[in-house]
Amino acid sequence: MNEAFIYDGLRSPFGRHAGALSPVRADDLLAEVIRAVVTRSAFSVELFEDVVVGCTNQAGEDCRNIARRSGLLAGLPVEVAGITVNRLCASGLAAVVDASRAIQCGQGDLFIAGGVENMSRSPFVMAKAEQAYGRDVAVFDTALGSRFPNPQVASVYGDHAMYETAEHVGQDLGITRQSSDEFAAMSQSKYIAAKTAGFFADELTPVTVPGRKRTESSTCVDSDEHPRPNTDVAKLSGLRPLVEGGIVTAGNASGINDGAAALVVGSHTIGDRVGAPPLARVVSAAVAGVEPRVMGLGPVPASQKVLDRANLTMADMDVIEINEAFATQVLGCLKLLDIADGDSRINPNGGAIAIGHPLGASGARLALTAARQLQRIHARYALVSLCIGVGQGLAIILERCD
Repeated sequence: MNEAFIYDGLRSPFGRHAGALSPVRADDLLAEVIRAVVTRSAFSVELFEDVVVGCTNQAGEDCRNIARRSGLLAGLPVEVAGITVNRLCASGLAAVVDASRAIQCGQGDLFIAGGVENMSRSPFVMAKAEQAYGRDVAVFDTALGSRFPNPQVASVYGDHAMYETAEHVGQDLGITRQSSDEFAAMSQSKYIAAKTAGFFADELTPVTVPGRKRTESSTCVDSDEHPRPNTDVAKLSGLRPLVEGGIVTAGNASGINDGAAALVVGSHTIGDRVGAPPLARVVSAAVAGVEPRVMGLGPVPASQKVLDRANLTMADMDVIEINEAFATQVLGCLKLLDIADGDSRINPNGGAIAIGHPLGASGARLALTAARQLQRIHARYALVSLCIGVGQGLAIILERCD
C-alpha cells in the first residue's frame, strides 16, 4: 500500500463573525489559499489529481461543489478535478483523510486537501410552502445548527443545539464552570505565546478584502481576528451562561468564524520526483459515533480506535490536538481518555476558543498545525481529533518526517 504525506499547507487568517473577512465569498477565500500554497510548494500545477475540500454549510455561495469552483478560481488547470466533502465540524480533516486514502489506494499521487467556511455570509433559507398560499413556511439561519430537522430522528435522539450538547457533557461528567473558564483562558494565553514566538507566521497567508463600497480601496488581512489577548479567568467568570445556571458562555466556546485552509498531500513517489521533503506521514484514521446529545465526546472512541489501528498508545503521542468546540467538551474528552487537563501536549498553541472555528476549515488547520508543531519540537507522533454534530468523532495520527 502506498503511504500519504503532508508536504505543505497554508491557511487564511480566521475572522470574527461579521468581521474583516465577511466581504469575501467562501470560494474566493479558499481560492486565495490554494493559489498561495500551490505557488509556495515544489509541485507544478499539472501534477495535482484532485482538490478535496471540506465545507459544512453549502447553502449559499458555497453551494454546488465549492472545491471545483475554488480550484478554477485559483488558476488550476481544468484537468484538476474537485470534490466537496461534508462531515460537519470535521469536514476539513475528512478531506485530508479522503485524499490520503486515495493515495494509499493508488488513485492519485498529489492532492490539495483542505476546508473553508464563511459563516458570516451563511444565508437564511426558507422551505417551499406545503400547499398553495401556505403561511407556515419555516426560515432558518444556516450559520447556526441544523435546519429542516427530521421529526423521526428528533423523536428518538432529540434535536439538540450545539451548546446544549456541551451542557450535557458538563452535567454528565461533572465539568465545572470554573474549570471551563480556566481552560478557555489557557487557550487564549497559549495562542498569544505561540504568536509572539512567530509560530503562525509560516502557516498564514494574507487575504485581500475588497472595499465594501466602490469608493473604498481593498485591504489586506494578515492576522487572526478572533483571539482576545487580555482574557483571564476573572473576566470569563463574569460572562452570562447561555443557560441559566449553566456552564457554556461565549468566552469558553469557539466562535462563529470565517476562514480557509489548504494542504498539499501526496505520495512518497511524487515527493521524490521533485525533491520535496514531507512534513508528516498520515499513519492512520478512524471515525466513531456517539449519542447525539453528547456529540462533543466523539473524539474519545475515535481516538481509541485510531490508536488501536496504529498499534500505538496515548503515551506515544507527543502532540494532542482536540478541537475546542467548547471547553466542557474538551475537558470531558480528557477525563474519559485519562489525560490531565494541564497536559502540555494538549493544543500547545491554543485552539478554537482563541483562534476560532470556521466549521469546514478547522480540521485542516488542526492537521497543519499538528504537523508543524511536530517539526518545531522534533517529536514523533501527533493525534488530531474533532467532535462532530449529530454525534461523531474523527481522529488521525501523524508522524513527523525527518
